[in-house]
Amino acid sequence: MKRKIMYSILIIIALLALTTVWVLSFPIFGRVPEGARLERIKKLPNYKDGGLENLSPTPMKPDDVSYWDMIKGMLKGNDKGAPKNALPTVKPDFTQNDTETKITWFGHSSYLVQTDGQNILVDPVLSERPSPISFIGSKRFLGTDFVKAEDFPELDVVLITHDHYDHLDYEAILKLKDKTKRFIVSLGVGSHLEHWGVPASKITELSWGEETVQSSLKFTALPARHFTGRVFKRNQTVWSAFVLQTSKDKLYLGGDSGYDTHFKTAGEQYGPFDIAILECGQYNAYWPLIHMFPEQTVQAALDLKAKVLLPVHWGKFKLAMHDWNEPIIRVVKKADEEGLKITTPLMGESVILNATYPSGRWWLADNL
Repeated sequence: MKRKIMYSILIIIALLALTTVWVLSFPIFGRVPEGARLERIKKLPNYKDGGLENLSPTPMKPDDVSYWDMIKGMLKGNDKGAPKNALPTVKPDFTQNDTETKITWFGHSSYLVQTDGQNILVDPVLSERPSPISFIGSKRFLGTDFVKAEDFPELDVVLITHDHYDHLDYEAILKLKDKTKRFIVSLGVGSHLEHWGVPASKITELSWGEETVQSSLKFTALPARHFTGRVFKRNQTVWSAFVLQTSKDKLYLGGDSGYDTHFKTAGEQYGPFDIAILECGQYNAYWPLIHMFPEQTVQAALDLKAKVLLPVHWGKFKLAMHDWNEPIIRVVKKADEEGLKITTPLMGESVILNATYPSGRWWLADNL
């Protein structure tokens, strides 16, 4: 009898192991760098002990916080974590005036920059959930599914800051790869893209301090304070912010980042910026170093010497325990206190540099 139980347990373990291997072979998980790409990563000054590191020590959580504390916090939930009704949006206008720089936000960290006759789409996420499993994870808020891959114009550049699911969306890449001329990504992300059928000839990978020129546009990868990984092994690919220099404007595209001195360094070396697009949501005291609190977002914009702040990484997904609109309430309050110009467009509404900066407080509507 004991032997039968033991055999049954071994069979169950073997089946679980085989199932895990099978699931992890799904293309959505991507592929970690190998070969020449991996050797390039290993030569980076912040590659140590088998993975990449931040400029400053960045533990995922404080010493007095356990992963079980984090899980319990997420399971507890928040009945104000998502809006009660569909969020208001605007049908995007993708017409372009070559004399202007136009930015259209689609929720979370996805937005289109149109400048110098070119279309640059940043971190496009079009799936219902930022998750490797289509039926597991936080669903996008009602009303935020208002733009499809086929709605976008032909894209000169798709820019990917890092490989997390809420920034690198497998389904979006499949739908956009044939209408995109070039993918500019953090070093290592190209391994995922090639696994998904994007030709290597269309991919430019940058590590911190490296730059590339696309027609009249110059992209420079800069440090951020975050981490990467789509499965279990973290920090095998680079996470970055990017400077976008056009013929007339300079933009800071922040990606994900906790607060640190790299913002001040970027402001001194590359600023001032006409606009800084920075994360302001998905923060918590359980992970204080890898995402910014809203007040830190304002300080980062000041460090960058930004003329205007566009806060993103909120408004579409519930990935933390705060109220859905708490990030924007707090960041606007702090920006007003500091005298920093802030723009708060509806999703789909355009910001036009030096001309149009939407500033409605639409997230305060009673029906939301």
